[in-house]
Amino acid sequence: MSRFWSDLAHDLQPYVPGEQPRIEGLVKLNTNESPFGPSPKVFDAIRAEAADSLRLYPDPQATALRESLAAYHGLTPDQVFVGNGSDEVLAHAFAGLLKHERPLLFPDITYSFYPVYCRLFGVVHETVPLDGDMRIRLTDYDRDAGAIILANPNAPTGIALGRGDIAALLARHADIPVVIDEAYVDFGGESAIPLIADHPNLLVVQTMSKSRALAGLRVGYALGQAPLVEGLTRVKDSFNSYPLGRPAQAGAIASIADEPWFQRSRDAVIAGRERMSRGLEALGFEVLPSAANFVFARHPSRGGVDLAKSLRERAVLVRHFNAPRIADFLRITVGTDTQVDRLLEALQAVL
Repeated sequence: MSRFWSDLAHDLQPYVPGEQPRIEGLVKLNTNESPFGPSPKVFDAIRAEAADSLRLYPDPQATALRESLAAYHGLTPDQVFVGNGSDEVLAHAFAGLLKHERPLLFPDITYSFYPVYCRLFGVVHETVPLDGDMRIRLTDYDRDAGAIILANPNAPTGIALGRGDIAALLARHADIPVVIDEAYVDFGGESAIPLIADHPNLLVVQTMSKSRALAGLRVGYALGQAPLVEGLTRVKDSFNSYPLGRPAQAGAIASIADEPWFQRSRDAVIAGRERMSRGLEALGFEVLPSAANFVFARHPSRGGVDLAKSLRERAVLVRHFNAPRIADFLRITVGTDTQVDRLLEALQAVL
């Protein structure tokens, strides 16, 4: 059937998401999902939307959700854009903000959807190598560029830049758009959101999939000054004018309203990350300093492919990237204490 494909479809190399297998008793630590459920208020809000109103289209502007996000982050609704997960929001940013004659810059080791979007939208880009410690070195971005996108904390390394670093980057590149992808910022990073007021070139992208445990609802959003948000809206309304359904909007609003649940859940993940890191280090692993809900680790005497395969045989699933510089690393999502114990016991047996 591929003879009917367009040239674009032939040339694409799609992003490969984390595996979602059905294995009995599986410890699933490969897709950075929350080990805890959403706020109970989310379930109540979604149930309330299971009514006759589902025959009607949702609010295409997601007005109530944008108002809730704006109030939560100290912004105005015209500074908020929402979409089906942060991946869709990023896609609109690549099309509407990051495509220029000069190249888009991003790290050589980062979220692997970025080069996929570049191919899809024809974005000229260059990758900037991380340093020997797997860190972003901002001085390496002092070169000719049309735009910059950075995941902060970076993925899959989990290493974060401070807000002061982002402010310095914005000051040095005030004439081009800079997108900061903060999918994991709630687990220990410093958000760049306070910098929006003074930097019209800054767009911050966040998701409700990780720290708010709403991966199944697909809610992402971007924050920036109104002209940047208007650029995203122009792309959205040329592609999908009703991006979020009624249950997703209602569930997201309910999650924002339950701050105590958010804080408890986030703190539990951070504590679990530190516990898991200590356990891995005790087994001889090198663990990069993480500000995310996962760790990036490698063992000095066992390769990443071998370890991932051996763990899978013991019904423990982690993420392995068969890519230059990181092939010996495993990205391991923070799970519950019971899941972490299963992981460490399996590694003990393997090693």
